[in-house]
Amino acid sequence: MDGKIWIYIFVAFAVSYLIRVLPLTIFRKPIKNRFVKSFLYYAPYVTLALMTFPAIFESTQVVWSGLVALVAGVVMAYFGAGLPVVAGSCCVIVFLVELIFCR
Repeated sequence: MDGKIWIYIFVAFAVSYLIRVLPLTIFRKPIKNRFVKSFLYYAPYVTLALMTFPAIFESTQVVWSGLVALVAGVVMAYFGAGLPVVAGSCCVIVFLVELIFCR
């Protein structure tokens, strides 16, 4: 196990380094392609969603409480609620659903 940890650390370093260096070396001029610009614009949002979405269901005791909070959060955000309101409301919703169904 001791030898493998260094391989894991090196791979993580290499991936992190390449992600930061390649755009600097490849894109020296301003980007004019609409596809590349939109890809680079939405990439952080997609990455955040991919990291957050599984945690919504795995961090609760019951999958349904996470699903109910997700739907409520999407509806609140759609109608213009801010992040603190959405996050706080989703926490309260998970608490109430698990209080009712996990006795």
